[in-house]
Amino acid sequence: MSNILGEPAVSKNSDQQSVHRQSIAGSLSIPWLLISLVVIIFDQFTKDLVVQNLVEFQRINLLPVLDLVRFHNTGAAFSFLANAGGWQHWLFTGIAIAVSVGIIWYQWILPAKGCRTLAMGLALILGGAIGNVIDRLVQGYVVDFILIYYGAWSWPAFNVADSAITVGVVLIIFDSLFLERKRKAEQG
Repeated sequence: MSNILGEPAVSKNSDQQSVHRQSIAGSLSIPWLLISLVVIIFDQFTKDLVVQNLVEFQRINLLPVLDLVRFHNTGAAFSFLANAGGWQHWLFTGIAIAVSVGIIWYQWILPAKGCRTLAMGLALILGGAIGNVIDRLVQGYVVDFILIYYGAWSWPAFNVADSAITVGVVLIIFDSLFLERKRKAEQG
């Protein structure tokens, strides 16, 4: 059976279920924003501890493959473009602010149900981005303090914000590859 436009007729009950399934999170996204706030606070707290107790380039060995350090990073996550001429400070600050605004908006319009992994990933990225923006705006650099290495090889130093961003990206990729299909199958 179809309507005057040739579209399949849909029962009133089916329309209500569809609208209910597609309702947006809105104020239900506030707990995710609180998770972002916890990431920001923990990130700033740990960076402050490092700044108060270590001088730049000081290293404290914690494990055979892990040091606590104090590096000032003018680049992006994991020291990307740290040796550029200074223009990257404003570029990365602008990108982080734009991404943060986009994430807050996207969190608000996410479906109210079925997107917890995606919402958590976005919350972690938001907290990490803002944590590093605070450093860039206040100090002109980001404090990195976790150094993983083996012999002569080392991963670029990083911090809590970088870790939150990385875990957030992994969660979003997982959601995209596996959970999005499940949501579409349930709706379809």
